[in-house]
Amino acid sequence: MTPKKPDFFIVGAPKSGTTAMNEYLSVHPDIYIPPQKEMHFFGADLNFGGPFYRRNLAAYLDTYAAWDRQKRAGEASVWYLYSTQAAAEIKAFNPDSSVIIMLREPVEMLYSLYYQFLWDGNEHLPTFEAALAAENDRRAGKNITRTTYLPQGLLYREAALYTDQVRRYFDVFGRERVHVIIYDDFAADVRACYQHTLAFLGVDTERIETDFAVVNANKYADKIAVRNILRDPIVRRAARAVRPFLPRPIYDALQNAQTRFKRSNTRFEKRPPLNPDLRAALKREFAPEVARLGDLLGRDLSAWSL
Repeated sequence: MTPKKPDFFIVGAPKSGTTAMNEYLSVHPDIYIPPQKEMHFFGADLNFGGPFYRRNLAAYLDTYAAWDRQKRAGEASVWYLYSTQAAAEIKAFNPDSSVIIMLREPVEMLYSLYYQFLWDGNEHLPTFEAALAAENDRRAGKNITRTTYLPQGLLYREAALYTDQVRRYFDVFGRERVHVIIYDDFAADVRACYQHTLAFLGVDTERIETDFAVVNANKYADKIAVRNILRDPIVRRAARAVRPFLPRPIYDALQNAQTRFKRSNTRFEKRPPLNPDLRAALKREFAPEVARLGDLLGRDLSAWSL
């Protein structure tokens, strides 16, 4: 029997509500979403490495083996939006796919992304200012560490150049198959945004099975050194090498222990406020990009530049 293919994709942007939308959609009775988020099967130009695991086609399709009677099935991988190839690859994989894009004001998105990377080991520089200043070095392959799993993500400003990223999906899929959500709207009325998304996917808009709890709040890692050991690429390669020789109960126990450590090593706190002068400078820098995006979407986004 031919494996079933997912037919909708939440493609980004990072830190723009995609995890929450993924969670809310996953409990809808007409929708199947596998528990694995951020699989990033598509996007051959995304240079994931280190501790990141990318599935082959068989393994990717196997994550949908439990898809049963639901009308739609999808996944969420936020760097598909940044990728220059993912849109065309998804189109070739399933031409009838629908695409969901979520966009957040660039400065807030980047500041939140920095703290996400600091928590998960992709970033090691101690301040947002230092990370922005290091972009040229990183473009040259410098100032990264063994736990960096996506060096491209450390070119922070490039991640917020939304206009060409969104246009790429419009060009490949047509606007009718691309649903763009502005994070401001999502934060102001999550239920309405959710129902509009259900309508876009063609499923029952009255079946609300979620209480819209906050998802993916800002996180800090307490034991950085231990976290880095567990995410070290050599350690991860060794773990994958011995996996075929471990009895399933032992492997599952080790996986559960790692999950418990990750949870116990995480504390949830608000980010410190961004330096006002830096915020103002970044707002000015991104103002032309925001205007271009507004023209593309036919929406006034000038509040993002204030």
